[in-house]
Amino acid sequence: MTTRALLVGGISALLLGGTMVGCAANGGSVASASDRSGALAAKDAAADAGRAQAALARREGTVAIGYAERAVALVSQRADYRMLLGQSYLQGGRFASAAHAFADTLHLSPTNGKAALNLALAQVATGDWQAARRTLEANAAIIPAQDRGLALSLAGDTAGGIALLTEVARSPETSAKVRQNLALSFALAGRWQEARVVAAADMAPADVDTRLEQWATFAQPATASDQVASLLGVRAVADAGQPAALALNAATPMTPGSPQQALAVADTVFAPANAAPVEIASAPVAGVSKVSFGQRQEVVQALPAMMIRPAVGPVKVAAGPASSGRGMATAAYEVKARATGIWYVQLGAFDSASVAKDAWSRASRRFAMLAGHAPNGMTFKAKGEDFYRLSVGGFSRSAANAMCRQYRAQGGACFVRMNAGDAMAQWVRKPGMQLASR
Repeated sequence: MTTRALLVGGISALLLGGTMVGCAANGGSVASASDRSGALAAKDAAADAGRAQAALARREGTVAIGYAERAVALVSQRADYRMLLGQSYLQGGRFASAAHAFADTLHLSPTNGKAALNLALAQVATGDWQAARRTLEANAAIIPAQDRGLALSLAGDTAGGIALLTEVARSPETSAKVRQNLALSFALAGRWQEARVVAAADMAPADVDTRLEQWATFAQPATASDQVASLLGVRAVADAGQPAALALNAATPMTPGSPQQALAVADTVFAPANAAPVEIASAPVAGVSKVSFGQRQEVVQALPAMMIRPAVGPVKVAAGPASSGRGMATAAYEVKARATGIWYVQLGAFDSASVAKDAWSRASRRFAMLAGHAPNGMTFKAKGEDFYRLSVGGFSRSAANAMCRQYRAQGGACFVRMNAGDAMAQWVRKPGMQLASR
């Protein structure tokens, strides 16, 4: 077998793969005025859908969105047009709109596993992990296990993703793609030794460290959309959601305009803070550096037993004494003793700890649910620059989800993730205070 680049996952091929659309012919011999009007609309919609597909092939997401929206506006009950619209939104980095479009696609075509997977990944990108896991569970029968396993891991259920992918990896259906998805899932769970062992099954030893470094960055997103955006090689944009007129059975049909006019809803681009693209199977992404691997060596023996052991327990952190805030001019709140859960609510990523401190001061005054919680932080590097991640945590998963929902309801932006090395913020820590080693 010739040496080739092995792109991990396969999800991008499903998310941004082409959707073939067509137009059914009108078989009637005599057409009424309404029939002729409908036929003309169908013809125009098919033309717009074709243009959207061509734009997707060129990776011109914003152009594709305009044409796909026109096609759906003209013929609203076509599942393939709505699927194309969702893929266009993904290419344009509009994840909230994509989730709506894929939900509509599933409503029209309940057995469309590709739409179900797309919906779950769009929900992950908007930070709604619970909805993503519900989507994956409800559509388990129609989503391939090798893709569903990695999607579960991206949605925060690394234990479920690892269990599913381990089962597939031990079956006759195993492949390099399955093993690399399993390795990435181990990495997302912080189980780096297992990740290394599995990744090495299909890679030259010299390339394993490079791959793990990529995954280490990928496993620490600064925003909810970072990981999916990185998988797709796209940039997230401000997204007010799919136009209401395009919803199924919308009361007011959308009047098709020029594709450029249809794009006005999303024009502010946000670059992911750590957007080192993670390599995905079957869909090379423009601008993504590929890793070249040595000759592929199929794994003929059983996978190591270490790969199926229970997930590691919660990380233990030494609890510091509760701070009353005395002697700290910037902290006028009572800080609770550090909790021992592994789930955190991330509030943002900033240029430095001092900027994060100012952001915390503003947030703690504005959002009552932060009262009594100690701010957590950690420094990480992305594209050669240092950033400081701000969070509150030590929660159970349900408590973290509840807090993030409450925070969002009051106008904040957050997402829930597992512990990624968070420690009590520098400006709260008492002199000489030490945290237990991890």
